[in-house]
Amino acid sequence: MIKNQTKNKILAEDFKLCNSEFEKLKGLMFTKKISKALVFVSGKEQNISMHMFFVFYPIDVLWLNKNKKIIQIKKDFRPFRISKGCKARYVIELEKGTIEKTKTETGDIVRFK
Repeated sequence: MIKNQTKNKILAEDFKLCNSEFEKLKGLMFTKKISKALVFVSGKEQNISMHMFFVFYPIDVLWLNKNKKIIQIKKDFRPFRISKGCKARYVIELEKGTIEKTKTETGDIVRFK
């Protein structure tokens, strides 16, 4: 489960950790819908940009620092677009509308287990 601790709201019931470079590169490419949220994990904070090449539906994206504090948000990230991103340790891809529905904001703390 992925939870916004600050707002006490569930962002996703189920998720997959993406640790390998292949998993991070593939992400949601060639899927028809998001079945599980994806959590991309980096060994350290670094500049992480995202692309939506070969993802055919919009999603919401969160960038988190090493303390799992949200430092950047991208709502309604559309197919075949690129987002510059920022220096982060984790990136979470969520179903479109999750950020708005849960009133998730920059500065909120996120937990996943």
